[in-house]
Amino acid sequence: MGINVVLVEPEIPQNTGNIARTCAAIGANLHLVEPLGFSVEDKYLKRAGLDYWSDVKITYYKSFNELREKYKDHTFFYATTKAQNSYTDVIYPEDCFIVFGKETAGLPEELLARNREWCIRIPMKSDIRSLNLSNSVAIIVYEALRQNNFIGFNTKGNLTKCSWR
Repeated sequence: MGINVVLVEPEIPQNTGNIARTCAAIGANLHLVEPLGFSVEDKYLKRAGLDYWSDVKITYYKSFNELREKYKDHTFFYATTKAQNSYTDVIYPEDCFIVFGKETAGLPEELLARNREWCIRIPMKSDIRSLNLSNSVAIIVYEALRQNNFIGFNTKGNLTKCSWR
């Protein structure tokens, strides 16, 4: 399954590095929409992604409209705390795009209003504003993989004996 993770104006280099590492682990493409809140040479970005940078395909865009126009025939989901649908309520098709906003503000309200039926949320307690961006990405992309039975992924460990002492 081809998954595309989109970060619109990410601000924290460690989050983007962690997300790049997740994308490497699952073979997802990472799309970064500028402006970025950090340099792509940032040491925290590089450290969070460890030595997996060569294993992830990253594409940069000047605007979200540029990305949307390039992939106009693809399905886009928009992760937001304002959505009615849970991330488990939708079916993730091949080559879908899952869009996440910046850490401090999320996605623009007008984008969400235009795509209300494609907005998804991660359920949580009502007195908590949001989850960490890299955790949110991991939760949602692994649901997309689970729906497709983790086809092509190693799902078995190599423990031959387990002791609970």
